[in-house]
Amino acid sequence: MNGRPVISALISDVDGTLVTAAKVLSERARRAVADLHAKGIAFAIVSARPPEGMRMFVEPLGLSRVMAGFNGGAYVRPDLSLLEERVLPPEVARRALDFLDSKRVDAWVFAHGRWIIRNPKGPRVDHEAMTVQFGPTVVSDFGPALDAVHKMVGVSDDFDLLARCEAEVQSLLGGSATAARSQPYYLDVTHPEANKGVAVRTMAKLMGVPLEEVAVIGDGRNDMAMFAQCPFSIAMGNASDEVKAKARFVTASNEEDGFARAIERYLLSPDRESAA
Repeated sequence: MNGRPVISALISDVDGTLVTAAKVLSERARRAVADLHAKGIAFAIVSARPPEGMRMFVEPLGLSRVMAGFNGGAYVRPDLSLLEERVLPPEVARRALDFLDSKRVDAWVFAHGRWIIRNPKGPRVDHEAMTVQFGPTVVSDFGPALDAVHKMVGVSDDFDLLARCEAEVQSLLGGSATAARSQPYYLDVTHPEANKGVAVRTMAKLMGVPLEEVAVIGDGRNDMAMFAQCPFSIAMGNASDEVKAKARFVTASNEEDGFARAIERYLLSPDRESAA
């Protein structure tokens, strides 16, 4: 025996990890996942995106297991049929919205299978529509949508403001929600069990893979929760120093095929421990 850990599954973040900044899935990344399948290593994705915003990866990556959207707010099969979900309590959603409004941060709501916004000219609307490949529903008031929120997002191009809001809204909501930035410009507020730490544990169970045999890869602050669950954790080269410090390995950036390189070096190499 060589003492190398057994890895039976890789769970990956999407934006900043699996795809480039332009949201392109490279051919090298696609081949790397195909090589995982050939080796009998399962592959699944977890993202802050809505499940509908992950549909475009099912065919090119041969996804056949569970996918987790909204940081674990919804677990779906590749055909997007629902397995499990976690929604914010309505009173918590309303408190989060009041907080964002008080800070003049644009709020988006993902509920009832829709992306709902009040300001179509707000920051990052066009960017998100390009990313998830569907458009928002524009309303004057969120109304009953707040009764079944999978994810509320505070959106701002003032990154320092959003960083302060992250700590403040988590303090305000306490254990009734999870608040974490998935990108410097997105602050996600989800059910307290809709975070990537819980998501990795749930996905491993749904996939029938022991948690200790799961590798994870990501780039954002919300990915640190899954690093804490899995000893075999990989941070992208484009991650912050804070995120990199929480991972076991660091690969190249998402503009340098860091995702594919990580698979090739750490999961497919005959001597992956020395490669580390």
